[in-house]
Amino acid sequence: MSEAFLKRAIKRYFEGLGFKVSLKRIRLGNSEIDGEATSQNGTKIALEIKSYNDDIVRGLGQLCEALAFGYDKAFLVTTIRKAKKIDQTTFKHYGWKLI
Repeated sequence: MSEAFLKRAIKRYFEGLGFKVSLKRIRLGNSEIDGEATSQNGTKIALEIKSYNDDIVRGLGQLCEALAFGYDKAFLVTTIRKAKKIDQTTFKHYGWKLI
């Protein structure tokens, strides 16, 4: 699955939930995230997309940075194959979502 496919899927998913989605890179201090979803009530969700060969651990750092810069939630988006191999302990500890 390509990153472009993941971006289309995540945009459709969040727009279906009523969020406004921007999938342009957003610079946050020492890193950047792939996009954000914003609800009508102002909730901001940081989106970090990791395709087949991307580094998941680096993605976790990017999610930490996003939360430090005021995002309410942080989601890591990846392929099903890659998600099945991830130890979810860190995600559960911090209340992050893996989709």
